[in-house]
Amino acid sequence: MAKVGRPPQDPARQLERAHRILDAAAELILRWGYDKTTIDDVARRAGVAKGTIYLHWRTRDQLFAALLRRERVHLFAGIRANAPATLPELFGGLVRETLNRPLLRAVLLGDDEVLGKLTRMKRTSGTSLELGGPFDAYIARMIEHGAVRAEPGDHLTVISSIVYGFIALPDLLPEAARLPDERIAELVTDTVERAMSTGRPLPEADRRAVAEATADILDAMEEVARRRLAASLGSEERGA
Repeated sequence: MAKVGRPPQDPARQLERAHRILDAAAELILRWGYDKTTIDDVARRAGVAKGTIYLHWRTRDQLFAALLRRERVHLFAGIRANAPATLPELFGGLVRETLNRPLLRAVLLGDDEVLGKLTRMKRTSGTSLELGGPFDAYIARMIEHGAVRAEPGDHLTVISSIVYGFIALPDLLPEAARLPDERIAELVTDTVERAMSTGRPLPEADRRAVAEATADILDAMEEVARRRLAASLGSEERGA
C-alpha cells in the first residue's frame, strides 16, 4: 500500500497532481508575489500535504522553475495556434503570447513585485530569447530565400531589442496612452518586417520554403521547452 502523502504511483495521476500543484502556485504567486508565497500556501490551495510537494520538487525554487517551464510550453502552443509563416509573424506571436502570460512577462522584465528575490531569473530561466545555433540556421535559410537581408547582421540583437522594447512599453507609458496587447503584437510584427525584410516579393517556392523554415524553428523551440518541462516533472510528458 502506498504511504500517506506519497504521490500516486500511477504516472497519469502523478502528473495530474503535479499540474494541480503548479496551478495553485501560479495563482498564489500572481496574487501575492513569490517572496510571500510559501509551500504551505501552495499545499493548502492545491489540496495536498506539504510533504507531497517535496516529493515532486525538493525546493520552492525548483517548483517555480517547473512552473516557468510549463508556461513556456504553453507559450509555444499559443504561437503555433496562429500558424506563423514568416519571421515577423513568429516574433509578433511570441510577444502576443508573452503579454497574455503574466508570469512570463514578469520574468522577461524582471518584475520584482512578482518575482521578489528571483528577479535575477529573468536572465537564467529560459524565458529569454536564448535561441543560439538553431536561430542562426533559421536566419541563414531566411536570407537564402530572400525573406531577410544579410546586412547589417546582428539579427538576434535587432529582434531582441524590438521584442523587449515593445513588451516593456506599457509600463513606461501613462495609463491613457497604453495600447491593447494585440496592437502591440501587430506593431512588433510590422517593426520586425521593416527592420529585417528585403522588401522584395517572394516567388511561391521561396514563400513555401520560408513557411517551412519558420515551422521548423518553432518545432525546435517547442521541443526544447517540452524536454525541460518533462525533466522538471519527472516524466516524459508530451501533452502539456
